[in-house]
Amino acid sequence: MLTQPSYRSLRNPTVAIVGATGAVGGELIRVLEDREFPLAGLKLLASARSAGTTLGFRGRPLAVEELRADSFAGVDLALFAADAATALTYVPHARAAGALVIDNSSAYRLDEDCPLVLPEVNLETLTWHRGVIANPNCTAIITCMAVAPLQRRFGLRRLQLATYQAASGAGAPAMAELVASTEAYLKGEPFTPKALKHPYAFNLFSHDSEVDVATGYNGEEQKVMAEARRLLGAANLPIGITSVRVPVLRAHAIAISAELDAPVAPAAVRECLEESPGLRVIDDRAANHFPMPVEAENQGDVLVGRIRRDLGDPSGRSVALFVAGDQLLKGAALNAVQIAEALLVA
Repeated sequence: MLTQPSYRSLRNPTVAIVGATGAVGGELIRVLEDREFPLAGLKLLASARSAGTTLGFRGRPLAVEELRADSFAGVDLALFAADAATALTYVPHARAAGALVIDNSSAYRLDEDCPLVLPEVNLETLTWHRGVIANPNCTAIITCMAVAPLQRRFGLRRLQLATYQAASGAGAPAMAELVASTEAYLKGEPFTPKALKHPYAFNLFSHDSEVDVATGYNGEEQKVMAEARRLLGAANLPIGITSVRVPVLRAHAIAISAELDAPVAPAAVRECLEESPGLRVIDDRAANHFPMPVEAENQGDVLVGRIRRDLGDPSGRSVALFVAGDQLLKGAALNAVQIAEALLVA
């Protein structure tokens, strides 16, 4: 149970990034700069082995400091881009120092005292935060960006998902391994996987999170189901999912079948999606042009297309979609900064 902390308002805050040298941490730095986030100062924190590294922000170098319990003195906003164990260890220290925390790990996402926030979907939940706000799982974010508008307008009975997840979801080491293993494959050289369990170049495999022996679902699939239900405010929503790691650097793609409350024409679905902020419809049947990871990379919108009836549902209520979104941006760093922007005091 979270207790009520005292923390400073977000008016020109001093910001700390925990995990600044990782893939998401680097994107947080870039997003803060690109969106001209109003801050009084930026503190970069990472493990002891990364301390002393220099990173650039707004044209000047910043030294990375070792993450310690006393690192949050004077910090108003702490953006955590580290694993759950790090969050559970250091978030209490950040809160004790008076910082508001936006955490990108899984540590607080299912804590009922902590809002799980996707600004385009449930921004109202920020009204009851207690100093820690959870940034959702990247796949849940990208899925719900497309599904939530349909739920609001047409109602939602069921979701069936197949996810095609990029290397970035496993961090910078997995991204580097994809590049290195591809180079080795093209040269005909042997390559031993280190960041992931299976060969990555020209291959795909079941998501590398731990599989629950009893259910057969892996950890990623369980996260997406639980967090999508929470984001959509539908605790009993039936969801089926299969998650696969694919040899793409940083954009996830998801095939979605959504059963609505009644049959809806694809044209009405398209109109709904075109009107929804943060989405861009890519749906050109004549040119066979639909969302692709290569076009979703390095931009904030989630791409959505392949809008059609799901002929596998004899009731006629289901629609099929295909979405792609940058896992490091809207799936992580951008969403966190958007949450912070919503909390700024004018």
